[in-house]
Amino acid sequence: MLFNSFAFLFAYLPVVLAGYFLLDRWASCASWRLAPAMWLALASLFFYAWWDARYLPLLLASICVNYGAGRLIGARAGAARKRVLVAALALNLGLLAYYKYANFFIDSVNAVAAGAGAASLPLSGLDIILPIGISFFTFTQLAFLVDCYRGEVRDYRFIHYVLFVSYFPHLIAGPVLHHRDMMPQFADPANAHPRAANFAIGLSIFTIGLAKKVLIADKLSPLAMPVFAAGAEPTLIEAWIGVLAYTFQLYFDFSGYSDMAIGLSRLFGVKLPLNFNSPYKAANIAEFWRRWHMTLSRFLRDYLYIPLGGSRRGEAMRYRNLMLTMLLGGLWHGAGWTFVIWGGLHGLYLVLQQAWQRVFGVARSRCWPAGLTFLAVMLAWIFFRAPDVATAWDIAGALVGANGVSLPRGLASHAPSLAQWGWQPVFDGIRWIELAGPGLPVLLGAMLLAFKAPNTQEIFFLYEPAIERIFHPAGRCTFNWRPTRRWSVGFAALFIACIFGMNRVTEFLYFQF
Repeated sequence: MLFNSFAFLFAYLPVVLAGYFLLDRWASCASWRLAPAMWLALASLFFYAWWDARYLPLLLASICVNYGAGRLIGARAGAARKRVLVAALALNLGLLAYYKYANFFIDSVNAVAAGAGAASLPLSGLDIILPIGISFFTFTQLAFLVDCYRGEVRDYRFIHYVLFVSYFPHLIAGPVLHHRDMMPQFADPANAHPRAANFAIGLSIFTIGLAKKVLIADKLSPLAMPVFAAGAEPTLIEAWIGVLAYTFQLYFDFSGYSDMAIGLSRLFGVKLPLNFNSPYKAANIAEFWRRWHMTLSRFLRDYLYIPLGGSRRGEAMRYRNLMLTMLLGGLWHGAGWTFVIWGGLHGLYLVLQQAWQRVFGVARSRCWPAGLTFLAVMLAWIFFRAPDVATAWDIAGALVGANGVSLPRGLASHAPSLAQWGWQPVFDGIRWIELAGPGLPVLLGAMLLAFKAPNTQEIFFLYEPAIERIFHPAGRCTFNWRPTRRWSVGFAALFIACIFGMNRVTEFLYFQF
């Protein structure tokens, strides 16, 4: 089930909301106080099963095993605690490795074996379907287990843990949740009381996210898909338009999902952490990662980069840890060499930025142009999107004219006008640019919005500088917004425009991770 589907908007969501608040109203005795949380947990499991019920037992087994492991870690002492932790981590990582990386490993070994003239592995061609959301619910539980070992977990109530892992606004594509932020909210019965303020801000944020997905991201897809097809060989202009289209398609698709998740959760009185903060406005690559997929960035920092040693053991080890963290972050996003290269590029960017800062100092490092950061990120997105490494290199070469500088065939009708200016261009390439369609105007509008417009949190929230503009669910945030009649009418019109724009329901791009 997708957030941008009619079934979700007009059936699932109203039923779940009604049941949640009615159960809270009926929960007058202590034995019923968990009823709203139980209802929301069951609704979240139904939401997951809607995609493929065969993988619901996998999710439930993962929840039960990790909950039991967390209780054991909390009850044990000394070496026994560590043994339980290691076993639980190995089980989670093994499960993730099987579903996400088994085919990649086998295909890679067979490719090397074929090149060396050796026999291939007999397990080639395993028909393994990646369970949706497995990366997110696995990482969420890995953090829970590590925090149990560190003695940072206080709430072990099972129904809250089920809801913490399966909570439908975040289950499929994040954000990566932390138990200390969510468990107190699930345990607070006041959050199950309906509030007009929660509905106003939740529906407003959700509508903005829906508009980003339906009216912008989906309209950019036709510009990007032909360029990234294997063997497309785009020419110069086609390559630039296609790469820019994907760069902003991914931006508004993921930003839209993040807004929709936060808005949906707010309807239930639960505050999710922000996951997106205008990353293309970043002045350097480190700032980009503080703004893009913020909860994953913090997870990689707290549970990978710092345990590896961080910057505590000298510059050489710091650079090594940055590279390892980003390479593993790339593999988290997908099982393929394109994702390894994408992660390696970002690791290299971070190393270069840190080296630049070390040589020239923090003050002069701010002279690093933001445009260069954007171009570096855009170049890396080519490998992130391309179906294989050869296609990625071909598109990267096309950006500098390796496939020619002819105009796309879609512009051939304008040849007489160009000839009046003394230019006789050659028309060649992919037949995909339709000037009468919405693609190019939407791309220009998307670029303007990404670089110049305020983002969602800047519209709705006022932040304390001490928390680096990251919304903390515990409440260190105040509203800088109140709904008005004009605002309500405008958002109602925007929602109706989204409904009419949903002629084809498309998945979010981060669903594949």
